[in-house]
Amino acid sequence: MAEKLIAENRRARFDYDLLERVEAGIVLTGTEVKSLRDGRTTMAQAFADIRDGEAWLNGLEISIYDQGGRENHEPVRPRKLLLHRREIDSLYGKVREKGLTIVPTKIYFKDSRVKVELAVAKGKEQRDKRRDVADRDAKRQMERALKSRR
Repeated sequence: MAEKLIAENRRARFDYDLLERVEAGIVLTGTEVKSLRDGRTTMAQAFADIRDGEAWLNGLEISIYDQGGRENHEPVRPRKLLLHRREIDSLYGKVREKGLTIVPTKIYFKDSRVKVELAVAKGKEQRDKRRDVADRDAKRQMERALKSRR
């Protein structure tokens, strides 16, 4: 089961506390898959939601495939996510809670199929983000100090 990373949403780790992760398939057209093979995607604005008992990925931009011609796809369109019924129900129950959302954290190929890792996330406040940056800097300085002593 070889995984080849296509894109990672590092912004999600900064903006949200990631609580639970779920792997989902995604319904794509041929030109979308070819464009993903070239790594031409942007996940910055992407989010998932549950509508009418189905999971949808919104805001994911997959660039137009250059050799696509008239068969090309729409770069930003809602894409259906493939999940089991119990997973959809579980996600829907958690999203109804106050302040929780579903964000994609990474897109990757797994056995030649495109998969999306979704995370149930709680938005961070500005002070939490600042604290994370300060903690990261302090940790980095400690590592430097220990390295220089060796």
